[in-house]
Amino acid sequence: MAKNPKDIIRGEILALKAYHVPDALGLVKLDAMENPYRLPEPLRGELGAVAGAAEINRYPDPGAQRLKTRLRTVLRVPAGADLLLGNGSDEIIQMLAMAVAKPGAAMLGVEPAFVMFRMIATFCGLRFTGVPLKPDFSLDCDAMLAAIESEQPALVFIAYPNNPTGNLFDAAAIERIIAAAPGLVVVDEAYHAFAQQTFMDRLERFPNLLVMRTLSKSGLAGLRLGMLAGAPAWLSHIDKVRLPYNVNVLTQLAAEKVLQHDALLDEQAAALRAGRERMQADLKSVPGVTAFPSAANFILFRVARATAVFEKLKQRGVLIKNLDGSHPALADCLRVTVGTPEENAQFIAALRAAV
Repeated sequence: MAKNPKDIIRGEILALKAYHVPDALGLVKLDAMENPYRLPEPLRGELGAVAGAAEINRYPDPGAQRLKTRLRTVLRVPAGADLLLGNGSDEIIQMLAMAVAKPGAAMLGVEPAFVMFRMIATFCGLRFTGVPLKPDFSLDCDAMLAAIESEQPALVFIAYPNNPTGNLFDAAAIERIIAAAPGLVVVDEAYHAFAQQTFMDRLERFPNLLVMRTLSKSGLAGLRLGMLAGAPAWLSHIDKVRLPYNVNVLTQLAAEKVLQHDALLDEQAAALRAGRERMQADLKSVPGVTAFPSAANFILFRVARATAVFEKLKQRGVLIKNLDGSHPALADCLRVTVGTPEENAQFIAALRAAV
């Protein structure tokens, strides 16, 4: 007798909605926190030569040692820490969750936050607890400490700055959480290039701290490269659940080549930080719009009838992220990525016409 998926697939998976990536064809794409600037033509030529010479008939270096050496310098990884690489930071989150997923184990985070924290906990059979942020999106340290006491989480995720709110949480409060946690605390620094604040230099002070980074927001989203820094005693075990050859040869070679020009990525990040400040000022000048402070390369803002405004923006050729309905704290909220000056101007003009 033929089986129905409902008879086989886990109930919590059946209840999930897949992560949705909207079609951006023909639109100004300001929905995914990508760097809008391409690499200069000479560097693209160098990448072409590197790709052409790659031995794609062979498996990649399983440990990506040359790339790790370069990353240690660029990321300023402390001498006593190790690095683990993933196919984007999503895979690293999954590796961490798989490694700690004992029966009854819990993962803790804040909400609203990056949706993949909760989703991956569900994938791996972890109990997830999301601690609400305060109304101004700041970290509720007392509530986090109380949840740590009650849940005893094996894994805590804190994004610094947070997505989708864009703000940096109080560093002293995060330190209190790290000290109180019975398990690992992962500080997700996906937007470090724009916040320029880090816990990387605290790795030696807190043995249960891990710092996660990605190159996706710095202009290399297509390479899918995530990084986790921390004590070798932890990473050696997490590495056991990493699939073989998870970082492909083209990603390894291209990332190493681009990181030889990391000053270029810094210049692009500086341009986006400046664009963020201009966009903040422009948003404040639009009647009915409340823009929240951001240390990332995007801005969260609230506007009446947000979903209708979102659709009007699409009709005018601009795609941003509609967060209305995704979480009670994000009612009537939209999120826009900082683009080029021309893209930002097109967005602001479309928003003025849409509200």
